[in-house]
Amino acid sequence: MAAQKLLLLPGDGIGPEVMGEVRRVLAAIEAKGLLSFEIDEDLVGGCAYDAHGKAISDEAVAKAHAADAVLLGAVGGPKWDGVPYEHRPEAGLLRLRKDLELFANLRPAICYPALADSSALKRELVDGLDIVIVRELTGGVYFGEPKEITDLPNGQKRAVDTQVYETYEIERIAKVAFELARVRGNRVTSAEKRNVMKSGLLWNQVVTATHKSGYEDVKLDHMLADALGMQLVRAPKQFDVIVTDNLFGDILSDVASMLTGSLGMLPSASLGAEDASGRRKALYEPVHGSAPDIAGQGVANPLAMIASLAMALKYSLGKPEIADTLDRAIAGVLADGLRTGDIWTEGSTRVGTAEMGQAVVAKFEQLLAA
Repeated sequence: MAAQKLLLLPGDGIGPEVMGEVRRVLAAIEAKGLLSFEIDEDLVGGCAYDAHGKAISDEAVAKAHAADAVLLGAVGGPKWDGVPYEHRPEAGLLRLRKDLELFANLRPAICYPALADSSALKRELVDGLDIVIVRELTGGVYFGEPKEITDLPNGQKRAVDTQVYETYEIERIAKVAFELARVRGNRVTSAEKRNVMKSGLLWNQVVTATHKSGYEDVKLDHMLADALGMQLVRAPKQFDVIVTDNLFGDILSDVASMLTGSLGMLPSASLGAEDASGRRKALYEPVHGSAPDIAGQGVANPLAMIASLAMALKYSLGKPEIADTLDRAIAGVLADGLRTGDIWTEGSTRVGTAEMGQAVVAKFEQLLAA
């Protein structure tokens, strides 16, 4: 069995703690003879700045290019608030996305039945929720130029960020959304602000044209991004796949996270284009941040990091059946009443990071043996 090459980038804050539980799951997968791994590790974020003076080294980026999949924990924290803008911890993540051409960010928002009462919304609105936000990741206002703060003659300052999209960028992310919808509920909702933004008008036009070019079997709706945000908290189960740009995808996926009960529950996948062999460059990470206030205490929720590994098994390592078993193990542990502090409710059992990881591995092994 050829070894799968993984690059682990634990990062800052709770990143190393939740990545430790991924290592535990990887060891269990290997022990069962399901896959073999060649694992490397490097620095990203604030810890990389401390070591190298920048948020990710060229050597780490080269390792990412060579890997079958990259798993990243979290970056950032107040310790690095004063570093130069171009070297802030998040710059390491942005460089990985840009250099690996990871243009499609998939953010599932799944409400496990055991956590429906932990959602910010009523149970009936979220029980059974299963949506995916497909976010364009390498264009838009985060990367557009000019991006600057300039001094004006009158003593004022002017800040400029530029929202830029070209046709091909919108076409390829729309295709990802349509193809994903075909194996789900067959519905796509495209979100933009065509009423006030030229980039939104082009987005709407290109998504519509792409739909007509071979995806008319998929139901397509268009919705203004602000209205979609309102609908996410009014009736979220009306959605299946949501496709949107970089900025709105960032905002809407965080809104969706609170429907599930906790940011600590949400994984993500950032995918590049398929090569001739059908492989994609890919980066997998939890949606949550580095949570420096609880770092080192052993109380962080590792489930989003483990679920990100499940996405890697599905999209990069060619093992959807193992991914499904791992997802069922997470659901089973939650059904058993185990909770880290962020999702704890009266009557459930509070556990720490390592205990949760151990429980997922035990449930995973139990399901494999069934």
